[in-house]
This record gives sequence, structure tokens and C-alpha cells, in this order.
Amino acid sequence: MAAYNLAIISGDGIGPEVVAEGKKVLDYLAAAPPGLSFNYTEFPWGSAYYRETGRMMPEDGLEQLRANQAILFGAVGDPDIPDHITLQGLLLPMRRAFDQGVCVRPAYLHPGVTSPLSGKNPGDIDLVIFRENTEGEYAPVGGRLYPGTPHETVIQANVFTRRGAERIIRAAFEHSLPRRRKVTSVTKSNAQAHSMVFWDEVFQAVAADYPQVQTESLLVDRVAMDLVRWPEDFDVMVASNLFADIISDLAAVVTGSMGLAPSANINPEREHPSMFEPVHGAAFDIAGRGIANPLATISAVAMMLHHLGEPNAAAQVETAVTRSLQQRQTLTPDLGGQATTSQVGDEIVRLLGE
Repeated sequence: MAAYNLAIISGDGIGPEVVAEGKKVLDYLAAAPPGLSFNYTEFPWGSAYYRETGRMMPEDGLEQLRANQAILFGAVGDPDIPDHITLQGLLLPMRRAFDQGVCVRPAYLHPGVTSPLSGKNPGDIDLVIFRENTEGEYAPVGGRLYPGTPHETVIQANVFTRRGAERIIRAAFEHSLPRRRKVTSVTKSNAQAHSMVFWDEVFQAVAADYPQVQTESLLVDRVAMDLVRWPEDFDVMVASNLFADIISDLAAVVTGSMGLAPSANINPEREHPSMFEPVHGAAFDIAGRGIANPLATISAVAMMLHHLGEPNAAAQVETAVTRSLQQRQTLTPDLGGQATTSQVGDEIVRLLGE
């Protein structure tokens, strides 16, 4: 029996609610034949931990996580703590320390889900965004000079490496091969003459290795427009840390709900644990009400199972999510239903058992 060590960081806001449903699915898979074994280690880190200790995680937190094969993460953020503290104190250090340079964010319009865009049918929108995850605009390079004075100066540097850019772009091309073989690079080289011109050069160099793949390079503002006008035109998209962060939220919304968008933060070399999470964040406006949609987390569990080498279990979970949405019997309010978070998780388990 395959056994996997999983770190569980439920985090803030609705994180604990949706992660509980992800674990519910894993527990079912462990109990059903042929059976998988998941050894959980729960880490109570996040904003509550910060209030107690002044840190989002302990000083040796990253070392505590290293022994695990994957991390299931909920959300981070608190309305009373500045976002740069919560994000830079927990989520981003994990991505960088574990070299999770390949972030994969699929967006698919499922049967039973209505897009806010008129005339879009199930499957019309089917795209995957590859996000460079460890450098770019989110690199913690910069500082303040003369703070609190009239001539205060702030510098925030973007950092792009050939290794980082080539790795994410090549991953996007590889992912496109069994799909529609089209890769869109998201850039802004008309205004960012160093970083984005470099990005364009790396994209062109990698594209030369994939002559069978159709390519296009679009400015990020054009991409924002086209995701609303013609989202069906996109197949695989690749972008820097900031650009992909923004367009993946837009892609999630045009496919029906932020509550459906999963994310995988992959260490391609598998030297460190990879991390799996929903895209939606802490959503404090609905936290504690039991109405958060757990399907993004459950879909992230499916992505985790794929990564762990359990494609059959992953396919079972993906099928259960699709059937649940198509049947529309147990949906949370964001999708027009009245079900609770826990009821949706129970429904997925029921469908897994059929």
C-alpha cells in the first residue's frame, strides 16, 4: 500500500473549512479499496499564530515541512494584519524555499455551471495558466530610504532569471502537447524594456524547440480584454508571477466561481514538497458561516494525487466534482445553491462511492 506524508496548513479565514473537506475526500480514498495511506501532520500556522508569537510560522517551520511529500494549504490573510506580513511570512517563503517554481492553475467551464459571459457552453472555456512562482515581480528585493521624510524613496525590484523563465515556459509547452498545442505568452515588453523583453527572448528560444505548437505573445492588457471577449481562444498561457496571479483570478470568474479554481505549486525536480491550494484566498466576509465552496480545494487534492503518482484516484475525484456540478443537487451559494461546505464534501464522497 502506497503511503504518503502530507503536511496540512489550514491557515486563515475559510481555509480550515475547505481543507476539512479536502481531508474528508482523502480519508474516503484511504478507506476504500485498493486503499491509500495518508499520514497527516497538522501545522496551526497563520494569523492566529502570528498574534500569539509575532511570526506567521516558527523559525524552523520550513525544516518541519521538508519531510513531507506534499502540502495541502488552505488560505492566508487577515483583515487586521497587513497583507505583506501574512503573505511574506508564510505562503511565499514556502514557494521559494521549496523551489516551487511551476504554478499550474486550470480554468474550465463545467457542465451545470453558468459563466457570467453570455453564450458560453460547457467546455467552451478550457485553459491552463502556468505562473512563474518564485521570482519576477514578487521577489523580495528592494527597500526604503529616508522613511517618513518628504524625500522618502521606495525601490521594488523585479528579478528574472533565465533558469526561472525557461523552466516555466518549457513546462507550459510540455503541458500543451496532449491538449490543443497552443501557448500564449503574457508580456508587457512595450513598457518593461528589460524584464519583459528578456521574457520574450526566452519564450522565443523555447518555442523553437516545439515547432508543432502554435504560439502567440500578447500584452497583459490585451489578455485581460480577450479573457472576457474570447476566452475560448486560449489553451495554455504562461506568465510572470504578477501577471499570472491577476489573470488566473479573471479566468476563475469567467468559468463560474473563484470557488472552483485549484492551484498546484510544483517543485519539478521533486527535491522538496510541492504545495496544493485553492486560489480563492481567506474570504473573511464568509468565514465561519459554513457556505464556502470546497470544490477548489477538492480539485487541488486531485492535482496533488496526480503529482504523487496516483492518477486513478485523481481521476475519481475529478469525475466526482464534475458529476456534482452537472447534477446541481448540492451546491454552495456562489453557484446558486443552498448547501453548506460540509454537505458539498459529503456529496463528493457519496459520488466517489457509487
